[in-house]
Amino acid sequence: MYACIASIMADGGCNSSLRLPCVFSPKSRQYLASFAQDGRLRIWNTDSKILHQEYVPSAHLSATCTCIVWGPCRIAKEGPRRKKRKSEAGHVEDLADLLALGTVAGSIIIYSAVKGALHCTLDGGHNGGVNCVEWHPEDGLLYSGSDDSYIVEWDLQTSKTRCKWKADRASVTSLCVSPDGKLLLSAGQTIKMWDLKTKEVYRKFTGHSTAVTNLRFATTRPPDSNGLYFLSGAAHDRLISVWQVQKDSNDKNSVVSFTLTDDPQHIDLFTSNSKEEAVRLAVVCKDGQLHLFEHFLNGPCKKPLSPSCTVQMSGLEDIPVPVPLLAAALTADTRSLLLAYGSYLQPVMERLDVNTAERHVCLTRNVHTTLTIAMETTVSKVKTPVVNAKSKVIVPGLPGHQAPVKAALGSEKRKKGTDTKEMSIEERLGEIDLSLKKGGVKETPSLQTDNFAVLLVQGLESKDANILNNVFQTRKDNLIKKTVSRLPIPAVLPLVEELTKRMQGHPYTAVLMVRWLKAVLMQHTSYLSSLPDLVSQLGVLYHMIESRVKMFHKLTKLHGKLYLLMTQVRLGTSCFHCTVNSSATTKYSTRETSMLGGHCAFGRPICDQALTS
Repeated sequence: MYACIASIMADGGCNSSLRLPCVFSPKSRQYLASFAQDGRLRIWNTDSKILHQEYVPSAHLSATCTCIVWGPCRIAKEGPRRKKRKSEAGHVEDLADLLALGTVAGSIIIYSAVKGALHCTLDGGHNGGVNCVEWHPEDGLLYSGSDDSYIVEWDLQTSKTRCKWKADRASVTSLCVSPDGKLLLSAGQTIKMWDLKTKEVYRKFTGHSTAVTNLRFATTRPPDSNGLYFLSGAAHDRLISVWQVQKDSNDKNSVVSFTLTDDPQHIDLFTSNSKEEAVRLAVVCKDGQLHLFEHFLNGPCKKPLSPSCTVQMSGLEDIPVPVPLLAAALTADTRSLLLAYGSYLQPVMERLDVNTAERHVCLTRNVHTTLTIAMETTVSKVKTPVVNAKSKVIVPGLPGHQAPVKAALGSEKRKKGTDTKEMSIEERLGEIDLSLKKGGVKETPSLQTDNFAVLLVQGLESKDANILNNVFQTRKDNLIKKTVSRLPIPAVLPLVEELTKRMQGHPYTAVLMVRWLKAVLMQHTSYLSSLPDLVSQLGVLYHMIESRVKMFHKLTKLHGKLYLLMTQVRLGTSCFHCTVNSSATTKYSTRETSMLGGHCAFGRPICDQALTS
């Protein structure tokens, strides 16, 4: 935890090692969807360069977004139908509409960009955070992989689970559906290819030692023709590996490798339909560079292939500062690119022509760091989800959540004709005993994770010590982690300040606060790193932990001295050179002498005669 705080402070609140989703819409590339550190989904128009829509997921219904995937383009159904002109009679426009957002809470949010509202929420399929989501190209299905090592097939018409199966012993970190919709790639400890009709493993591939973060099919040819290829990229692995699916061979090794400068963060490609057509690949790395590749996939290649062109960006300052590239999209024109760069809060989008004949291209741009976001007047600024009857809500108060209270805290349903007066927070806490009773006594029901998050926000806003004490006294690490993950972004900094203040109190309280602080740093490092005044915000916490670490060595030496002193008092003996009247001598081992700093319990030097052999 101390190293985590030090790394955040060293970054100065500018960079984050966490990966944030940023993707272009399919086909026309008209929109760019990004999820920034402030917990908001923003959809940008790449033509007008302005913010098209903004959506604030309710912290009670979801949590931090982990992945964003555009669905297949479909015919838009918005507003009343009008009579088409003759020129429009034969023209049907396919629009990029649905977006799937995976969350750390295990739920999936389906957002409609055409309607500008929440389409539906998929719940109950996963027990862990969703790492990846993939759309079926035709059947209206959705696939998701999670930390619980399961793959779930969702039916969007019913918003329910259609099928669920265990994919690996570890987390499922990446998914990809074949262009014909018959095969599914999944990555955990190994890469597996599944037959979607039977849900059985078709092939296995090994070669990555870390979590696979990207899977993409590179060709559209059927697997029985030995012409089906796919590529993969893994964390801390500066390579893009290409794999061949052969009909009569179980070769598990990659056939081609593309070299990179850092971890792959975003991949876009033009697939190959035949052996005579090359695969075009654009890879944005963690260091903010873009690498372009073009290769004919026709069997193995022994040497790793270098990029045909590398694109970098920098500012116009006297000392050039690198401007990170966030995403890139290829076009039908081999020289044209669509780039997104700068900040996730307000990315800059640009279509430009790149001379791919040069091995290295450096572009200079004047990127404004101001966060004045232009909004289209026809779209409302904030889109809040509609809470259905199945949602569990105890009190209002979360930012972006305006649903009325419909459910009571207790498990029993209210009967008709009873008093429906709303209970206060103090009355609720009086009826709930958070401490588990022992000795065979029946345990009282404890607060759920959602209730903890709501109560914590209420306590931070009202500064009610009674509420905060009841929430902070839990010692379950899993409950603490889930509660912190469900916190809204505006409540993170007040929570850190409250934890810092409580850590300066009683040692027992400080131990409990360390557990909460650890969960905050693990879940919200990205947001804390984006704060401009991070040093002033976390300075007190940083210096307090640093001083305690310095005192730890001295306390260890004091603990050793007291231990040996109590041992000598109990045995009635001391060092040979400290007590002349005692005939017994105390022998000190080399380890004990080192702990005592070369002195006995009475503060006198230990000579060689008092040391054990």
